[in-house]
Amino acid sequence: MIRLDGVGLHYSQGWRPGSQSGSSPGPEVLRDLTCIVPEGGFRWLLGPSGAGKSSLLRLLHLAVRPTSGRLTLLGADIGRTHRRELPSLRRRIGMVFQDFSLLPHLSAYDNVALPLRIAGRAEGQIRSDVIEMLRWVGLGRKAASRPAELSGGEQQRVAIARAVVGRPSLLLADEPTGNLDEVQAERLMILLKEMNRLGATVIVATHNDALVARHPGRALRLDHGRLVDNG
Repeated sequence: MIRLDGVGLHYSQGWRPGSQSGSSPGPEVLRDLTCIVPEGGFRWLLGPSGAGKSSLLRLLHLAVRPTSGRLTLLGADIGRTHRRELPSLRRRIGMVFQDFSLLPHLSAYDNVALPLRIAGRAEGQIRSDVIEMLRWVGLGRKAASRPAELSGGEQQRVAIARAVVGRPSLLLADEPTGNLDEVQAERLMILLKEMNRLGATVIVATHNDALVARHPGRALRLDHGRLVDNG
């Protein structure tokens, strides 16, 4: 499912999420990462702030490509894959962003429905799946609410519902419990484990040591951009 062979990544000077790459190389944020995560595996992604967790998730979400080494993902050699083929690969990946990345002009329902509409699903099936998922995350009565009308924890749950509604082959989560109380965090873990049981490969980045202790599992641990533990 996921294979990294000597993978490294550096951003261009002045790079920020959403910006165009420049020609001046910046510092290397990931270096010489080598590991395999099998299909259907579950991994915690651990390490201190600045260790490179979010950068690794960006690589796995195909937001950036490695600047060295080889990344194989969903059966594709990403460095050799043509850009026009990346959107279809990305549609097989669910991503829970740390900043939610909800569209402010859309309701909770329409934010969750968005990946299904992009995939061309029938509206009848979309409605059934979206309502079921919003109920699962405890937001069945907030379907018509826009992000600005929701609390931080509710926005996080919408983002989680959007990531899993299409039953992705690969599910990535960047600090998914950061805005959730303990009850909702446990509910999220039940959902992630159920997705994993159904065959999805799941990688969860977190600083929540208590959550990891309650749900022990293999881990990828980063420190200063290097993989120091492979589980």
